[in-house]
Amino acid sequence: MESALKILTDVSGGIAGRSLEEWNAAYAKVENYFHALRIRNKPLLGQLVLRVLERAQKRAPAEPQRSATELAVEEMERLVTGWFAEVLQISPANSDQMLSTRGRLALLLADMPGKWQDQFLRPSPWPEEFVGAMRETFLLAGPDFQLSKMTPRPLDLGPITTLSNLGKFPYVRMALAWILFALLLIAIFWLTHGGFEQVKDRWSLLIDWFKQNG
Repeated sequence: MESALKILTDVSGGIAGRSLEEWNAAYAKVENYFHALRIRNKPLLGQLVLRVLERAQKRAPAEPQRSATELAVEEMERLVTGWFAEVLQISPANSDQMLSTRGRLALLLADMPGKWQDQFLRPSPWPEEFVGAMRETFLLAGPDFQLSKMTPRPLDLGPITTLSNLGKFPYVRMALAWILFALLLIAIFWLTHGGFEQVKDRWSLLIDWFKQNG
C-alpha cells in the first residue's frame, strides 16, 4: 500500500487548483466504480478511493484543462490495470487492450469480493489460491469470450412507416390538403341542394315504419 494519503485543501479552499465540488464528483465516480466490483468493506473502499484521488491530485497542477473526475478515472484505470498485470504476470505494455475488461470479469468469476476482498489492489505477495483462481478465470474470460454489444435498430412498422414517410414530402401534403378541401366542398353542395332534406325525409319514413310495426 502506498504511503499516507495527503488530500489537503490549499489557500483558496480547493485541492490542487480544483474546487471541492469537483473532487466530490471525482470521489463519487471512483467509489461507484469500486462498488461495481462489489467492494463493500467501507474502510477498504474509502482507502482505495483516496488512493486514486491522491494520484489524480499530483497530476492536477500540471493539467489545468482536465477536470478532477477525468484525472481520477484515468488514474483509477491505470492503477487497476497495472495491478491486474502484476497478479496475472502480464506486461501492460505488451498486453491486449482487453486486459482491464477481462481482469474485472476474472475478479467476479473468481469470487474475489466474497473470498479475497482484502487482496484487491494490494501489492504482492498474494495467497496462492487467489492468484491461481485469478489466472484460471482470466483464461476463461478470453480471448474466445466476447462481450456482446447490441446495436439499436429502427422499428419496422410496415405500412405505417410508409405513410409516415409520405407525409414528409411537400407535394403529398399539398395533395391531401386539396382532397380534403374538395370533399368539404362536395359536402357543402350536397347539404345545400336538398341532401339534408333527403336525409330528414328518410329518417321520418324510418320512424313511421317502426311505429307501424312496433
